[in-house]
Order: sequence, then C-alpha cells, then structure tokens
Amino acid sequence: MFTEILAAAGTGAPQNSFGFWEAMQQGGVIAWFTLAVLAIMSVSSFYILFSKLFEQNKVMKQGVAARAAFVKASSLKESAAKLEKNSAYRQIIDDGIKAEEDHARLTDPVEAHDWLHGSLNRSEALINSKLATGLPWLATVGATSPFIGLFGTVIGIYRALIKIGIAGQASIDAVAGPVGEALIMTALGLAVAVPAVLAYNWLQGRNKRIAEDLSGFSNDVLGYISSDGAVRPSAPVKGTAPAKPAAAPAAKPAVKK
Repeated sequence: MFTEILAAAGTGAPQNSFGFWEAMQQGGVIAWFTLAVLAIMSVSSFYILFSKLFEQNKVMKQGVAARAAFVKASSLKESAAKLEKNSAYRQIIDDGIKAEEDHARLTDPVEAHDWLHGSLNRSEALINSKLATGLPWLATVGATSPFIGLFGTVIGIYRALIKIGIAGQASIDAVAGPVGEALIMTALGLAVAVPAVLAYNWLQGRNKRIAEDLSGFSNDVLGYISSDGAVRPSAPVKGTAPAKPAAAPAAKPAVKK
C-alpha cells in the first residue's frame, strides 16, 4: 500500500526539462529572433572567411606565376600575355603599359616617373581594396555580437525577475528557464564574436603580405619601364644555397732579416 502511494506521488510530480530548446521556447519571440540574428552573423562570417582565403591563395599563386613570366619574357606585353586575364599582377602590368602610352599624349609636361608611379599606385590600391571587401563585416560581427547576446541575457534575467515577483519566492523551477536562456545567449554571442575576430586578424595579416608583394612587383615594373627593359628582377635558382664568401688567405709571417 505504501509503495503504491509513492508511485502515485512520483507520477503526479511535475516533470520539468531544462534543455536548450526548452529554454528557447520559454524565451519566446525575442529569444528566437536573437538566435536567428546570431546564426546569420555566424554563417556570413564563415562564408567570408573561406571565400577570402580562396581569393588570397589565388592571388598568391598569381604572384609566383607573374614573377616567373616577368623574368623570362622579353617584354612587358609578352609577360602579360602569359598570365591569366583576371590576374591581379597582369592588371599592374597592363596599367603600367597604358600609363606609358598615355604619358606621350599629355599636353601638360609631367615627369614620366611620377606619372608611372601614380598610375601603378592607383592599380595597387584597387587590388588591395578588392581584397579587403568583407573584412569590415567581420569586424562588425566581432564587435557587436557579444552585445546582441547580452541583449538576450538582459531579457532572460528580466523574465526571471518577473517570475520571482509573481511567485513571491525565488524557486529553482521558476527561474531556471529564464536564467538558462540568459546564459545561452551570452555564450552564443561570444561563440560568434571570437571566430570573427580571429578571422579578421588572420585575413588582415595575409592581405598585408600580399600588398607588400604587389608593391615590390609594381616597383619592378616601374624600373623596367623607366630603364627600357634594362632593369629587371633576377630569378632565384631553386635548390641552390647562396654561395659563401671565400675565406681571406692567411697572412704570411714576416721574414726577419
């Protein structure tokens, strides 16, 4: 008889579950809206990360091919013909050739070096600007997603306080759902922000290295044009170590007379 009473009491007790979906369901429209915003920000951040990585790797390979073609070709036009049409390095060569041709049409005398230097700098700036697209969004996500998560946290704590006021006492059953929702929103905001910040810094560093290589290649093109092809970069020989300077011969001892 006693065991039957215990079994009936066990079945009649409220069964509360405090999982992720249960907490979100208690949060209502605001919780689901905050979750949707954070999900969109996270997906877009990873899309930008992988797309920019693909683009950067492509430009780096174009740089290797451009230097090899530049060293072996007999003219800039021949170098450009060996590169892809959408190559960033071909754009620099084409802009340099066009700037050289346009300089002869100028009615106001301008120093050829300054004209070519400005044209090549403008070409570099356009390429760097294209590589930087999408990175401001990563910075925005990294800066704002913790506050969006904090917004959900504030709403969850507010709902917990309302339940405490209605119940008249702070019972675990009354506040576990809203507090759990608040903690989940805080964690989601940080989970979105940290990868976005890391991706932004990593991609910025790679863009800086690409910009330095573009600047060096642009300087080589400027030197080639200014010298009528006499100045060009030397191709490093693969698999060979730089020759060590020969040791100076030992001085012979002076012979005493």
